[in-house]
Amino acid sequence: MRKLIIAALIGATAFPAAASAQSQGEVRRDRQDLRQEQRELNRAYRNGDRRDIREQRRDVREARQELREDVRDRNRAWGRNDWRGYRDHNRGIYARGNWNAPFRYTAFRPGIRIAPSYFGSRYYIADPWRYRLPNVGRNQRWVRHYNDVILVDTRRGIVVDVIRNFYW
Repeated sequence: MRKLIIAALIGATAFPAAASAQSQGEVRRDRQDLRQEQRELNRAYRNGDRRDIREQRRDVREARQELREDVRDRNRAWGRNDWRGYRDHNRGIYARGNWNAPFRYTAFRPGIRIAPSYFGSRYYIADPWRYRLPNVGRNQRWVRHYNDVILVDTRRGIVVDVIRNFYW
């Protein structure tokens, strides 16, 4: 019985890793396909055949859509929103506390540029893993803004992601 339980645990931990590795490979291939389709579109522009240009534009659109779908699937496989269930069981960690910024609340949305005063080092979330937030890329930081959490590209000041009402 003990061997059966251990085998089940090993299988349960190995399966998500294999699924995410497969998904990551799909994303990489889709990015390569998108680059190839973009090259072919540029070639069609240089040659000037309207039918080729139209077909290549359609191919680039389809490649972009496939890439978006695979990135969305990868985010789901990696537990993009696994902090929600954790928050429901650990309310004390997400308690708002006595925290206010020296500026007014603004409902930010992804894609806009914000002033550096909004994502200064005093607003960084120093331990995002404590809150089960997703890992960030290079030059990105999770920043607290009242009850919201904002993922900011610190180099350009662009809002990448917003999680509203993150804190209680």
